[in-house]
Amino acid sequence: MGKRESRIHSLTEILQSKGYVSIKELAKHLHVSEMTIRRDLAILKKKHVAENVGGTAFYRPASTGSLNDPDYNLSEELVKQNIQKNNIGRFAASLIDKDDIVIIDTGTTTEKIAPFIPENQNITVLCYSTNILQELHPKTSIQLLFAGGFYHPKTQMFESSQGINFIQSIRAKKVFISAAGIHPELGVTCVNNYEVPTKHAILKSSLQKILVADSSKFDKIRPAYFCDLQQINTVITDDGVPSHWIDIMESEGIQVHIVPSVK
Repeated sequence: MGKRESRIHSLTEILQSKGYVSIKELAKHLHVSEMTIRRDLAILKKKHVAENVGGTAFYRPASTGSLNDPDYNLSEELVKQNIQKNNIGRFAASLIDKDDIVIIDTGTTTEKIAPFIPENQNITVLCYSTNILQELHPKTSIQLLFAGGFYHPKTQMFESSQGINFIQSIRAKKVFISAAGIHPELGVTCVNNYEVPTKHAILKSSLQKILVADSSKFDKIRPAYFCDLQQINTVITDDGVPSHWIDIMESEGIQVHIVPSVK
């Protein structure tokens, strides 16, 4: 293994262990310049292993396969229902109006909203996941709020009591919330218990609760319950959703948007 390969391997191990590290700290630890670390991160970015966001390197496990959660891995979920999620994200972004304050939940479908958010319309976005932050930070006309805390590589989410306090201090017009399971009796669920307090906070801080979920999430039950279907105002999904689910949602007074599954 050459010098560069050895250094990049060490860099990856550090990020895998810590989740995120400043470039300055990495340079000091590996005894190289910050420019060298930036070049190494550019290589890792191409491999979908790490990302440099504002001078901080974030671990992205998309290509490593080292995190073997049998239930959920965000990087694996990205390739599922990708066309549907992209179309849902585009439609969801079209609901954002000038001067809106919005919250975007962690998830692979919510990530698809970020590229379509219009610029130069005085929009404020609060998020707490690296995948969404990476999409939004180049859009300098968007006022970006970030709730930090402990980093969870599998979902690329930050969470902490301080982050929840920050969310609770914000009031938003719309929240775009994700789910891993939607069931008529057992409600709306996610995979990880650590997501639940943050989801509760964003629901309470927002006027319009908009659930974005592809059709594969319906009739699924995941371990961590966070709200009843009746707490949702709007659902955006794709045309693979079973027809009886449209009846269920509309009977609850939920506005339903069905997005065609086309490229």
